[in-house]
Amino acid sequence: MIKVLVVDDSALMRKLFERVLSGEPDMEVRLARNGLEALAQLDAFRPNVVTLDINMPEMDGLACLDRIMIERPCPVVMVSSLSTEGAQVTLEALRLGAVDFVPKPEGAISLHMDVFGPELIAKLRTAAGAKLKASLRLRERVQHRIAAARSQRKTAEPSDAPQERTLSGRVIVVGTSTGGPPALEALLSPLPATFPWPIVIAQHMPASFTGPLARRLDRLCALQVAEVDRSLPLEAGFAYVGRGDGDVVVSRRGGEAIVAPVAAEDYPWRPSADRLVRSAMAQFRPEEVVGVLMTGMGNDGADAMTKLRAAGGTTIAEAEETAVVWGMPGELVKSGGATWILPAHKIADKLLQLASSCR
Repeated sequence: MIKVLVVDDSALMRKLFERVLSGEPDMEVRLARNGLEALAQLDAFRPNVVTLDINMPEMDGLACLDRIMIERPCPVVMVSSLSTEGAQVTLEALRLGAVDFVPKPEGAISLHMDVFGPELIAKLRTAAGAKLKASLRLRERVQHRIAAARSQRKTAEPSDAPQERTLSGRVIVVGTSTGGPPALEALLSPLPATFPWPIVIAQHMPASFTGPLARRLDRLCALQVAEVDRSLPLEAGFAYVGRGDGDVVVSRRGGEAIVAPVAAEDYPWRPSADRLVRSAMAQFRPEEVVGVLMTGMGNDGADAMTKLRAAGGTTIAEAEETAVVWGMPGELVKSGGATWILPAHKIADKLLQLASSCR
């Protein structure tokens, strides 16, 4: 039985959530009106997963999340608005330990529950099986501080002359989903501004979230991080986050490699890691492509990266020990498509080794 604690100050939202979830035979639902009520139920109810609204009286969602992660860690799914402010707060929640988020239905909420309900149920089932480790959060906090200090140095000590950026003829393509933002911090933060290969990222997120995610990563990393909201040249020292609700592909324009947003095709996740990898293989030789598949539910990217390795490319799967959800990287490992299986905090070191060996 999956015990779900729904925390929301809206009586209507609590009622709708309860209606959707109580219809599932393997779910037991309890309700709380704010963070203080939620904390009071943790020991008695011992939920397997918590849905947590952000804006609540007495104790808001972030404060409640922080207490949950310290006092009785369990998987938390944030219920977030699709606004820019909502995206920024949700990204902070993911850094603090939330497993995933669902966009809050807008307008006539009850009319959207036929779409929202199945997504909520699927995410709660996945989150209930997610792994939480206090040591993982501690490591990410340390990395966050180090990255912030590096970012300050980058801003405070500008180069006397603009850096000339060149493309070495290689590209790294990254796929991630549930648990992705903290994993991306762990991946990108250790890489220097002089890293010679561009990195293109397909992170499953709505379009209103990928811009704030890119800006957040840009502040934390020595690399330049940009959202792909238009065609951009692939350059060394850059990481590119695909815009949500569509796909991101590697292409050519006038003989030069570019990264571009494109309308979504028949892939179940957006942006699609599978489509990104296939587009890179169409523009680069397999040995010039490095695929990295990190935490996330489903199998997006596994098939394309398995083909990449079989063709002579290099692939890295995040190890189960650090993945919040070992779906996507696990499928890559099961298919025999992973050249290396590494914990999240060691993937950057491997990329630096690969780049050094190709000089």
